[in-house]
Amino acid sequence: MSTPKSISELIAEWPTIGDFALEVGCGYEAARQMRRRESIAPEHWHRVIEVSRKRGLQGVTLDWLAKQRIQTRGAEQARAS
Repeated sequence: MSTPKSISELIAEWPTIGDFALEVGCGYEAARQMRRRESIAPEHWHRVIEVSRKRGLQGVTLDWLAKQRIQTRGAEQARAS
């Protein structure tokens, strides 16, 4: 599989958002907010990378997650201006 284009595309690789939350080790609502915001909190990055590798997902790295977060923050700031 190629690298996901977004956080929501990454999360969609799991059968349900609850499955994603369980594997990552966060609550369902936290996972739902990650998908909605297109951003994963840094405290979950290492686990997301680990479970993504186990699922055979390529390109989910610290750098990729950081870029996703920067893009999301930039979009939020633009909307606030």
